[in-house]
Amino acid sequence: MTDAPERPDPPMAGDERTQLTGFLDFLRASVVWKCSGLTDEQARRTHVPSELTTIAGLLCHLTLVENYWFRVVLDGQPDEWADRLEIDRDAEFRLALELPMTQLIADYEAEAEKCRAVVAARGFDDTVLFKGDKPLTVRWVLTHMIEETARHLGHLDLLRELTDGLTGE
Repeated sequence: MTDAPERPDPPMAGDERTQLTGFLDFLRASVVWKCSGLTDEQARRTHVPSELTTIAGLLCHLTLVENYWFRVVLDGQPDEWADRLEIDRDAEFRLALELPMTQLIADYEAEAEKCRAVVAARGFDDTVLFKGDKPLTVRWVLTHMIEETARHLGHLDLLRELTDGLTGE
């Protein structure tokens, strides 16, 4: 069983940016921990009625949502997933069943790094229009990604324990 890796502790003091980005980075490192050390077969196992709810699938989903909220919505970059998701709304979960875990983890970490740069270049009150007319701040996106990552990390906790018994926060 794998011991908990070194993860960046979220700061207990500091400004809003330091604390929120610190929490998201802690959660990201926790996601990588929960996904590491598994074979591809283990990461693709299903333990719940949904055949797509796998460790690999959740990791690919988190990579997609990081990309979407930070780079597409905040930074205005092209949505590389739009066509695939138009055809199959679960495209990232299916793609995860074809890719090795080492690639899925590397892709997630690379995406997180790109997203850190998007946040670092903006103020928390910087606003974009979401879906044409809804004002959305950098602060909201960062807070949403903390919620999204934490929720799926809870799923990963359960799936990992069911897969090989690994537990821990």
